[in-house]
Parts: sequence; structure tokens; C-alpha cells
Amino acid sequence: MKRKSLGIPALALILTGSLLAGCGAGSGGTASESASASAKTSSPQTTVGSASSGGGSGVTLSIAWWGNQVRNDRTSKILEMYTEKHPNITFDLQPASWGDYFTKISTSVASQGEPDILQLGYNSYLPQYASNGALLDLKPYVDSGALDVSTIDQSILDSGTIDGKLVAICAGVNAPAMMYNKTLTDSLGLTIPDQMTIDEFEEICRQIYEKSGVRTDLGYGNAESIMQYIMRGEGMPDMFANGKLSSSDPSAFVPFFKVYEDGLKEGWMLDAATYAELTLNSVEQSPMVYYSSPETQSWCACNWSNQLTAFRKVAPEGTEIAYSSWPAADPKKADYLHPSQYFSCGAHSKNPDEAVAVLNYIINDIDANKVLLAERGIPAASAVANAIASDLSEDNQAEIAFIQNVVTPNSSSITPIGPSKSAEVFQNANTLVEQILYGQITADAASEQFVSQASSVLGS
Repeated sequence: MKRKSLGIPALALILTGSLLAGCGAGSGGTASESASASAKTSSPQTTVGSASSGGGSGVTLSIAWWGNQVRNDRTSKILEMYTEKHPNITFDLQPASWGDYFTKISTSVASQGEPDILQLGYNSYLPQYASNGALLDLKPYVDSGALDVSTIDQSILDSGTIDGKLVAICAGVNAPAMMYNKTLTDSLGLTIPDQMTIDEFEEICRQIYEKSGVRTDLGYGNAESIMQYIMRGEGMPDMFANGKLSSSDPSAFVPFFKVYEDGLKEGWMLDAATYAELTLNSVEQSPMVYYSSPETQSWCACNWSNQLTAFRKVAPEGTEIAYSSWPAADPKKADYLHPSQYFSCGAHSKNPDEAVAVLNYIINDIDANKVLLAERGIPAASAVANAIASDLSEDNQAEIAFIQNVVTPNSSSITPIGPSKSAEVFQNANTLVEQILYGQITADAASEQFVSQASSVLGS
């Protein structure tokens, strides 16, 4: 399997001048308000459009994505717009929360019933689904002109190429971003710097806890992103080599697990029980915005730069949400620019031509992107980014500044996508973090188990 890496120079081409376009999506507020928002996010499947409004036989295309209510509303709107232009096309909408999404997609892939159009991320599911034959090769459509990629940088395009097949089109570019409650930190007289080291981060967490009782959430349930980030900062740019862990020494992985152990021992890390009733990796139920007391509240959330709007939309009234970077021992080695989202078409679609036409619309249509407003990341198509620049919000502009001024000059090339079984490796890491935060194991023991389990999953 070929694994492509995106370098900073190629991505930076997208981030200059008026071509820049930020994005945001988030949620918060009181517990009851956030629960309502979360219920909307995981709403049941619905249909957009009515094929009866046009002549001829109708086609219904299924389209799946994960996200929050901002994303749901904007995506539904552009699909309604598409049906207005193409009355014979309707859509079966399949939004889901992050926690449920890949379980559902994996089930559909196993039965060769994947959606006609599906959102994917820069993670191990992309090569996994590609190797399973679940993703349509889009190159013939590019060659025929049905799918226009003429203003997408080649390195960005290559990031969706697996084993010589173009199976995914990047919809946007973003960066790791730690959102934080600036209203709280200002009230405590604390300034949150960018490019924090782990030691600096832990000291800030201690001070916030001592002064307010508010605790910390460090990407709980998302080891695939946060673990790799921290390990990059420890001098491990890729956790995998030749389909195996790049190191068989358990001590190499202690720095990741130790942050959670430190936080639990000192009281400033949220314990595992806090997350038991939450939808993990949901903006709406992030402990930064969804809590009942300081003991269940986090001052920060490790998410992505395109989620600022969504966090601000649902944050408790009067709360200012700001950007910083994820912590790492060496922030410059750890940080990177990231293909935020991809769209692919299901290989077993009964209507592949129609599905690709919709994909082309999402990627290239200016009116559609004036509705989406870079919510999934800075548009990969430079013509689109240029065209919508004047329509972007204050939040979008904040993301542009964060990517330009903080990330781009202080980052390294992105880690290649891991082997197809790496999703299971990181799920094991999530379980080990949970056990640490229940006080059941130490960081050293977690590291030993992590290496042993990874060897079993990947093959020793």
C-alpha cells in the first residue's frame, strides 16, 4: 500500500493571500441545551428533495457524514439546492456523531452497501476501506472532465490516492487546535501561550484546577490524533514502519500515557466516569461547554481549527472561546497542517455517475461553498477559496490567522496514514487511557500493554 505524505510547502500554497478561507463548527451551553443540540446532531436519516417534481425516473443518493448541527444544516441546505437544479436527484441523508459514524460505515462496507457518497478523514479508515474495495476510483472521472480537480494542489490530491487509485477528494485543510475558555483563563489571570510544551501545559492545568476547580480534557477517546501528535513531539514522526509499530520499546510510549496519569494523581484531569454519559468527540458534549459543575468541566478541548464556529455557537452565554495549540514536548515537531475532510464515492453505488456529479458540485460549486463557508476546512480548490473569501465570517478569519501565523511557521510534514489495522491499535490506546483515568493501571503498565496489543493486532 502506498502512503502519501503532505509537506508544509505544498499545503502552504493554499494558505496565502485571499485564497485563505477558515472554518468553524462547535457547540456548548447548559447541559440541557447541549443535550438538545446533540440530539439534533444524531438525528435519524432524512430525505432531501422530491423526485416527483421533475420528469423521468428519479435517483436517490445516500450521503453520509459526521459532524455537528452547523455542519448538518449547511450540508442539508446545499443538497436541497442541488435538487432544485436537478429535480430527478434526491438524497438520503445519513449524518451521525463521530462516535457512531465509523461503526455504521464499517458495517455497510462489510455488506458492500456503503453510501453513494461518504465523508472520510485523514485516518486509517481511508486505506482500510480502499483495500476492501469499498471506494470508487475517481481517476477516470478526472480524466473525462466529470470531476474537476484543476485548482487543487497536486500534493493535496495525492493524499487521497491509495495504491494508485484516487479514492478520495480533499474537501478542506485545517490544523490541530486546542480551543479554550478564554473568559475563564482571563478571570484567573492566566495567559495561554501557543506551542506549549507538555510541562507548560501541565503547569497551566494545575493552576487552573487550584484556582477554580475546573479540570482538563486532553482528547479523551481520540488517541489516533492526540497520541500521534504527542509522539511526534517525542521525536517519533511516524508511529508505524512497514506495517508495525516503529518502536517495540514500551518506554517510548510512556510520555503519552503519563500526562493522563499525572493529571489523575494531581486531580486536574477529568476522570473516566465523567465521560461515561457523554458522546465522545462531540462538540455539543465536549466537557468544555457541556458540564454541571467545575468537577465535570474542562477549560480546553483538543479539536480542529475548523470547529471554532461550532464551539462558539453553543458555548455558555458570555463565554469567549479562543485558539491555542495542542501540547507536545517539541511543538514544532508535533504540529502540522491537515487535510480536514475527504469525500469519496462508494464502489458499489448503483449510480456512480450521479454520485460523482454531486461530489464535483460539493468541491467546486461557488454558491454551494458560500453556504458551507469552509466549515469542513479551508477549501482545497483554490478557485473556490478565492471566490468565497469575502463571505467568510470573523471566526473563519480567526482560523486563517491561526493557520498562517501559528501553525504554518511552526510545524512539520504530516504523519502518513497508518496501516489499515491501526484503527484497532488506537482503540486499544483509548481503552488504556480509560483504565488510567479509572485509576486501574499506571502509565508504565499501559505502555507495556499497548506494545503487546499492537504487536498482536499488527503481527509481530
